[in-house]
Amino acid sequence: MSADPRVQKYAELLVDTCLDVQAGWQVLVSGGYLARPLLEAVSGALGRRGAYPLQRVSLSGQGMNIPWLLEAPEEVVAKSPPLEANEWETADALIAIVAPENTRELSQVPQERLTLIQTARRPNMERIFTEELKWVGCQYPTHALAQEAGMSLEEFTEFLYGACLRDWDAEHERIGRYAALFDGADEVHVVAEGTDLRLSMAGRQVKVDAGGANMPGGEFFGSPVEDSAEGTITFSEFPAVYLGNEVKGIRLQFQGGRVVDASAESNEEFLISMLDMDDGARRLGELGIGCNPGITRHLKNTAFDEKIDGTVHLALGNGLPQLGGTNVSRFHWDIVKDLRNGGKIELDGRIVQENGSWSL
Repeated sequence: MSADPRVQKYAELLVDTCLDVQAGWQVLVSGGYLARPLLEAVSGALGRRGAYPLQRVSLSGQGMNIPWLLEAPEEVVAKSPPLEANEWETADALIAIVAPENTRELSQVPQERLTLIQTARRPNMERIFTEELKWVGCQYPTHALAQEAGMSLEEFTEFLYGACLRDWDAEHERIGRYAALFDGADEVHVVAEGTDLRLSMAGRQVKVDAGGANMPGGEFFGSPVEDSAEGTITFSEFPAVYLGNEVKGIRLQFQGGRVVDASAESNEEFLISMLDMDDGARRLGELGIGCNPGITRHLKNTAFDEKIDGTVHLALGNGLPQLGGTNVSRFHWDIVKDLRNGGKIELDGRIVQENGSWSL
């Protein structure tokens, strides 16, 4: 067991606050072997609640068996094994701990194989999208995550716990005041250099994540009306990272809710391959607003970057059915836009945020 008391607090946050695990629950606990201290602490916390941890430890730390994925016949990769499918159908909750040894390890897997396994796993994810399966995703500090963030392991560890071990009741109340503005609005207008994008949230509610399904929390989000996005957005401030691939300078143009033109300064081929994955890939599944004051800088780590106070993120692909979203896709890719230097958000023509600061 870890001597760092924050590991125990982290585990209790996941089990007690984020999931409120009940006695008798079967809880899938997935994580990389480098997260052993947290895996052990989570198991202890589940035991105290009278629940069963179904521990699934991966070598890559990112939830995929890469040697198998590289060698198995395509027809095998394309089908989820029945035992795994049954776990996803019958589990009561999921705790997913990312603890990679190498954040770019998935980049060695050919794109067509990643597409196959995403397709195979899509039915398993349905209970997450509908919130029938309670879940929380988090990270454990590793050298790879620290290096990606441009920090030492000690610095990244302090950063992670500073972003996660917060007073989430108080944060929920604060963020809820911003979210309430969006629940009463029809049109969202995002403006910045290279960006002039309008989309509709009419009839759609937003949800606050503060001590919920994502850790760190500190955002609110919703599913835009699927055919409403019009205009252009340029993600010029930060690179976007997905499945081990980094894409810089993404620019997307929307008409009738669909991406009709896309470009990138680097790795454009990967971007286009994602947009062409299926019919829903070129529509938006999510609009999210980052509100975590403990996250002040970009880490090339979407779980943190999308929560930066003063940013927005758009997710291409699968929508959020529990919030009225109807778009269906095999992927959901969050891409972050920084509004802290010259950006603004308007709701029905009224400026509610400018340069990252709220006007209530």
